[in-house]
Order: sequence, then C-alpha cells, then structure tokens
Amino acid sequence: MAQYQNPVLPGSHPDPSVCRAGSDHYLVTSTFEYFPGLPIYHSKDLVHWRLLGHVLDRPSQLPLRGVRASGGLYAPTIRHHEGVFYVVCTLVDGTEQSGNFVVIATDPAGEWSEPVWLPEADGFDPSLLFGGDGRAWWTATREVPGGPPGRTEVYLREFDPEALKLVGEEHVLWSGTSHESVWLEAPHLYEVDGRFVLLCAEGGTDFEHSVVVATADEVTGPYRGSPLNPVLTHRHLGRDHPIAATGHADLVRTQRGQWFAVLLATRPYGGYVYNLGRETFLVPVTWEAGGPVFSPGTGRVEAAYDVPDLPPRPWPEPAATDDFDAFDPAWMFLRTPDEVFWSVTDRPGHLRLLLRPESITEQVTPSAVLRRQQHQDFHASCELDFTPAGPTEAAGLVLLQNNDNHVRLLLGAGREVTLVRRAAGREDLLARTRLGEGVARLRFEAIGQEHRALVAEGEQDWRPLGEPFDGRVLSTQAAGGFTGVHIGLYATSDGAPSTSWADFGSFTYGGGRG
Repeated sequence: MAQYQNPVLPGSHPDPSVCRAGSDHYLVTSTFEYFPGLPIYHSKDLVHWRLLGHVLDRPSQLPLRGVRASGGLYAPTIRHHEGVFYVVCTLVDGTEQSGNFVVIATDPAGEWSEPVWLPEADGFDPSLLFGGDGRAWWTATREVPGGPPGRTEVYLREFDPEALKLVGEEHVLWSGTSHESVWLEAPHLYEVDGRFVLLCAEGGTDFEHSVVVATADEVTGPYRGSPLNPVLTHRHLGRDHPIAATGHADLVRTQRGQWFAVLLATRPYGGYVYNLGRETFLVPVTWEAGGPVFSPGTGRVEAAYDVPDLPPRPWPEPAATDDFDAFDPAWMFLRTPDEVFWSVTDRPGHLRLLLRPESITEQVTPSAVLRRQQHQDFHASCELDFTPAGPTEAAGLVLLQNNDNHVRLLLGAGREVTLVRRAAGREDLLARTRLGEGVARLRFEAIGQEHRALVAEGEQDWRPLGEPFDGRVLSTQAAGGFTGVHIGLYATSDGAPSTSWADFGSFTYGGGRG
C-alpha cells in the first residue's frame, strides 16, 4: 500500500488545527510575530496540502507592530459549522491589542472578517465545539490563580455563534494528569458517540511534550483523566530519537469514517537541536474504551504511514525558483507593515525592496520578505541588482531565527559582501569579499548543521566566502522562542534616511545542495 511521509507540513508549522467540510480538509497553524497571520491550507486527502492564503492578511486584522520575537499569534483552532468557518486564537504580548478573538468566513480561501475581541475570555489556546444538541462551547487554558509557575487549568463557557461572544456560567473542566503536571494547554473538545472527549497537551512544548485525554458524560463534566495518559509522547525515547516533542494534537474524522490527528513535533539534528522549529505531522487514530489510540501498534509518531482511505489528490509542487512574476503568498513579513516597501511591478520580473532605516536586529518591521526553512539540508540563493548609495546601505540574504540570532550575507558600500553572525545580540564578522559591478549572486548551503556562504558575479561559478559555520546558533535551543528558521531577502539603510532600492531578480530554495 502507498505510504505518506511525515511531516506533512515541514518547517515552522506549529500548533496545527484541522477541520473537515464535506470532502475538504482545512488546517491552520501558529505564526507568532509574522504577517500575514495564520496560514490556511487545503487538502482532499490529508497528505497533500496547498496554501490557500492567510486568515489574517489585512493590517487592520492583525496589530503586530512592536511585538516581541515569539510573541503574537498562538495556537489557533479552526472549526466548520452550518456553512461558516470559525477561527479562534490568542494574540500574546501585543503592544496595541492582546487577548482572544474570533474571525469567521463562508469561504476559507476568501475574505475573513475583522477580529471580534473577547475581553470576557481569559487565558489562551482557545477552541470551539459545536455540539449535537445545537449548542456551542468555548474551551481555553489559563494559569491557576495563586498556583505554581506553569500550573494551568482548562475552563469552558457557552459560545454564541451569532453574537460571537461567550455567555452563561463558567466551568473548570480539568487541571491535568496530576497535581504536579505543568502546562496543560491546547484543549480541544469533541463529542464522540455521546461522550465528551477533552484532548490536551501537557508538559511544555519541548522534550517533555505530550498528549493527554480526559472524558465525561456531560459537556460540563466531571472529566476523568485516562489511566493510559499520556496517550502520546516521545519523552521516553531519548534525545537521540529522530522525532521529538510530540504534542498539541487535533482530531479529524474523514468522510469515510477514519480518524486522524494532526500534531506538532520536532526533528532534531546535529544533537538535540532543531532549526526547523515545530512541524506538522499526521498520525492515524482509532478508538478503544471511549478514548483515542494514537498510531495504533506502535504508539509513536512514525516517519511514514499507509495513506488514508481517500482519493489521492496531490497539488502541483511549488517552483524551486521564484522569478517574481507575482508576489507569492508564501512570503511573509516580520510584524505588520505600516507601509508598502515591496513591489513586483515597478520592475517586472524583479522583487524591489525599498531601503529603509529599520534593521532586522530591531523589534520593528524591516524591509524583508521571508520563507520557512523546510529541509535539514538546503540551499537558498538570490540574484541581486543593487548599487549602494551610502555607507550604511546593504541588501542580500538572511537566515533568521529572531532579531538577536541570525546570519546575514549582504552586499554593501564599495561592493563589499560581508558574512555576519549575530548570536544572543553579539555580532561577529565571519568573512568579507569585494565584487565587481553588475548582478551579484548570494547563496547559503547547509548539510546538517554545517552551513556555508557562497558568492558569484554574473554567470561565474560559485565560490565559498569564508569557512563553514555552525548553524546551531539558529536553533531554538540557542535562541529560545517558538519559531523555526526563516530565509529571506533583506534591504536596509540601517538608521539613515534613503531613497534607494534593491532589485532581486530571482530567489531559489530547495533541499540538498542543489
């Protein structure tokens, strides 16, 4: 039988949530400080996913200005009910707005509503259940008042889908598998065969991550934890296991009656470090004694499974090279842009980035467009037509973990190309060279954690710039936070006013050295 490979969404796609509408499946993930927010993917077979766009793609929907790295959008949930799609989410540590909100749409590929903020809903990681009795329910996680750090509980209130607000009294459902458990979160509530199943994550989002479950006969409880908890974890497999940190699951039932879970996990490499962030995996689920059994037969998230009993529907593979005939919706920005600094029409066949004073080292929106790193071994390159007009002007490639942990490969004043590593806010010049006039080509390559930079002029062959460098500086373990590496095109005047621009003729990304 044919098999699919995990992860089904490689690269930084954490906190997946999924729903089905007829024969179509839709999935959203967290995006933190990136704009547009909450990518929405579509699949017919749960294996092949295509990007439809983003739930929050208008500045008015997503106030991310000044938000810290790994702040912003946490843990969305998507649900479908009577022709309407609902996404609920939490905006964390916003400088203009924070808290829980809901948006709706009748077409997930179309325009989503402005957020309806829910000041009456405390906590984070919200979810919705549309019950068989016609009532709708909101669940979320919050820290236990007066409890120790990380001690949380799941609460429930009724949700009015017409008024888009919480109503009625509050019920505390569960506080985890023991009095010592921490970070019970990501609560998703389901009604299965007349019983209520509360699926949660527990243990934090790294090595101790897990999936736990509790059940009840009534939606308001009491909920009893399964004696089999955790029903999924990899923490007992050791840090050398190729898949780690499994948790934050959401269930979906296909139109043919099969159950699956999407969940996050990591793929460490070069030791217990991971640069790709938390990725989306798909595992089969069965039911026994009223509870879910993840990955029957092994109890682990495997690298491959038999495909679901659904007609296969692969989508066209994205082109490895972006020639900028249009602006690809896969590109993202750091935080919400206040102005348009990019164009693919000013010079057809090129992405033009205006040089602005903002720097990628700051908690701002620099002139940068970024995409996820999706392979452990990868190559990324660009063609750059740019003549700096001042001593602070530069443009080129960046490997970004966050503002304080990244690597820049930039063409600057005097046609000098510099390779700079920034780790915990400290910068080191790794190498420099000088290029002649004309189109410059810049490139990063990585085999595992061994990274290197290369440069070329025109159609000449690539030549290494400096020595290989260790990519672990870009890992979550070095930088903290919740995101994976993003690879981007960047232009800056670094604090000085500028009327210059940089034209990128192409961008190429792929697995291996290419």
